[in-house]
Amino acid sequence: MAVSPRAFVLHHTHPGPVPGLGEIRLYLADEVLPLWHALQVETGDPDAPLPYWAFAWAGGLAIGRYLRERPEVVAGRRVFDLASGSGLCAIAAMRAGAAEATGADIDPFAAAAIKINAGTNGYRVTVVRRDVLDEEPPDADVILAGDCWYEGGLARRVLPWLRRARDRGIDVLVGDPGRRYLPTDELVELASYEVRTTTELEDLALKQGRVYALRKGDVGLERTGGAAAAPFGA
Repeated sequence: MAVSPRAFVLHHTHPGPVPGLGEIRLYLADEVLPLWHALQVETGDPDAPLPYWAFAWAGGLAIGRYLRERPEVVAGRRVFDLASGSGLCAIAAMRAGAAEATGADIDPFAAAAIKINAGTNGYRVTVVRRDVLDEEPPDADVILAGDCWYEGGLARRVLPWLRRARDRGIDVLVGDPGRRYLPTDELVELASYEVRTTTELEDLALKQGRVYALRKGDVGLERTGGAAAAPFGA
């Protein structure tokens, strides 16, 4: 690797407002394939993963919108952003008043992007760069899981981990536009938003990004949206 991940991110992306969340600015790319090729050259790896961290995905956009409307979900609480990518969800949580936020991603370029983007928005986000799905759920109050359902193997690992977190009393929010591996029978829909993405990564420029809670058994997750609290789970 000839340059640092931070230098690579800064060189190949540019800051701008997030569609539908103009109060948040991220370093993003305009096109996927040129950036992916540059990443392959930079790392010397023809199988380098797609630079997911350089784009705002539908699930993350939906979570960001939801937290803007309902900041009480995270206000004063410790937030953990799984598969953080650009750090969008963690930053949205901080903007909504979270006490602290952690972004987890295995990609070193994502880790660099999270730090850059958090600083650009005037926040500090702790970055964990390892596969946390092999560990117990974190010491957190809320887990945000945006766009984790695009690949079967990952989905099969994410769901049991989120269940363990839920069973420990951690609130779980899932954001997704309805991808193939989304476990809809395990979820309760909370909100839906029309979000603008890139057709290079999604099949449509405009998608319906939805926010879900992980369905509960005996204990309901509570939302303080309005005068009275109502259960997330069912």
